[in-house]
Amino acid sequence: MIDTDVHAQFAGVPALWEYLSPMWREFITERGYHGPYSIPTTYPPQALSTVAARWRRESGPQAGSAFDLLRTDLLEPGSPEYVVLNCYAGVDSIRHPDLAVAITRAVNDWLIAEWLERDDRLRASMVIPAHTFSDMVAEIHRVGSHPGIVQVLFPVRAQALYGKRNWYPVYEALLEHGLVMGMHHGGTSDGPPTACGWPSWYIEERVGELQLYQSQLTNIVAEGLFQRYPDLRMAVLEGGFTWVPSLMWRLDKDWRGLRRTVPWMRLPPSEVFREHLRFSTAPINAGPPEEMARIIEWLGPEMLVFASDYPHEHGDDVAQLLSVLPAQSRAAVMAETAREFYRLG
Repeated sequence: MIDTDVHAQFAGVPALWEYLSPMWREFITERGYHGPYSIPTTYPPQALSTVAARWRRESGPQAGSAFDLLRTDLLEPGSPEYVVLNCYAGVDSIRHPDLAVAITRAVNDWLIAEWLERDDRLRASMVIPAHTFSDMVAEIHRVGSHPGIVQVLFPVRAQALYGKRNWYPVYEALLEHGLVMGMHHGGTSDGPPTACGWPSWYIEERVGELQLYQSQLTNIVAEGLFQRYPDLRMAVLEGGFTWVPSLMWRLDKDWRGLRRTVPWMRLPPSEVFREHLRFSTAPINAGPPEEMARIIEWLGPEMLVFASDYPHEHGDDVAQLLSVLPAQSRAAVMAETAREFYRLG
């Protein structure tokens, strides 16, 4: 088993203290800064979707905040061959450009020192500051060559659609280090989370997150990002996969009538998806087994990579997923596709 989405989450700014310079420690102390505000809004602390009941502790550090807890909860009982750690650090909500860089660097150094160096099975996504492209590039060059870093984390909600040309230097730095682009649940932007304004309730925002994934992927394909960077690999994480077949169908349908407006799109969008994209299985949300089987057949099991999304709770039934996968595809979904995609081992 290779688990492509396991969360490592620092427990507030104090967890990063030794990775911050004295100047930034003083800055944070004087201003009473408690850390990026988007972390608790993306993952409400008391929600089961943040920490599953089976991994919740009555007191002390919570699941995902320390390596020892990961070892007890996941590494020892599950014996994965590799896991890819993802830390949603909320740096997208930090508007002070220099503080954003300081927190980003501290998070990456914390991931390397307190996680990657503890177990050879661990790999990680590095985080990047969200608002200054030159700072993103500099951070990729600073830690992107570390052997445990395999991916750059891009929150799905961002300051701009990821196919836009301003992002090109970031992708070029990412490719220079052979890293995957990992688009993950979360993030903030300058606008509302829906196309028509601000929702009233958290449930609206959470359900509407899939619209962001669809908008990002539609833009990436329409802008010709993969034509410009044919070696770019992109993982779509914590967004599920059941919505993907219908999006590919709609893109192919409209491309046939409108491709003269985007002449660089030489292939049907679905073929571009299949070549460059992989989707994590969590959350599955695929309904009854017969419906799950139809969705996977339509999508193609070769596009799926297993993810537990530890320590979050989605009610995923992995046994049911395996039962509907073609026998010849089970090993690929559970490990081999991720091994090749992330160049592990």
